[in-house]
Order: sequence, then structure tokens, then C-alpha cells
Amino acid sequence: MNVGTFADSVGQLIEKTHLVEQVKTVDVAGLFTNPWFLIPFIVLAGYLLYKKAFRDMIILGALIGAWYASGTPYMQTLVVDGHLQVGKVLPVLFGGAALLGLIIYLLLGRSD
Repeated sequence: MNVGTFADSVGQLIEKTHLVEQVKTVDVAGLFTNPWFLIPFIVLAGYLLYKKAFRDMIILGALIGAWYASGTPYMQTLVVDGHLQVGKVLPVLFGGAALLGLIIYLLLGRSD
């Protein structure tokens, strides 16, 4: 199987399962009160504390923070009437670059 057909099959799977719509409609408050999510999340956090994997906890917290920030009202105003608001995009761009730099530093720059 070559890369093109694999990418097409993954794209068809994402389209068929409506994954993008499911991610957009996630109820965050409901998610963190749902025991089917909360118990494994607490177990993961406890395991990371037990293993003293603070680097992984920082990365996980940064990814959850970025996911939360993507649903804020500020993010909804980045595009108004089909036009990109450059003044509002630049802070997001620089914040994302700083976060990505931090994650790269944590993964590659330091040795444990």
C-alpha cells in the first residue's frame, strides 16, 4: 500500500465517522464530570506523578490548555465575515510558536 492510498483511506474514515464534527461539539464541562473520562484521566495523572514524569505532565497540560483555548470566544472572532483578523491572529501565532518551542525543548533539549 502506498502513502497516497493510505492517506485517502484515513481521510475517508475521518469523513465517514464525522470525527471533526465530534471534536467541535465536545462538552468540556460534561467531559470532566463524566466518570468514564475522569477516572482514567486521574489514573494517568497519578501514574505520571508516581513516575515523576514532570516533563510529560507539562506537555499534557500544555496540550489540554491549547485544546481549551481553541474553544474560547476569542478564537471564534479570528475570522469575521470570511476575513482573517490579522491583529487577533498574531498573538495566537506567537503563543502557539512559543508553546511548540517549549514542547520541542522538553522533548529534545533536555536529558533526564
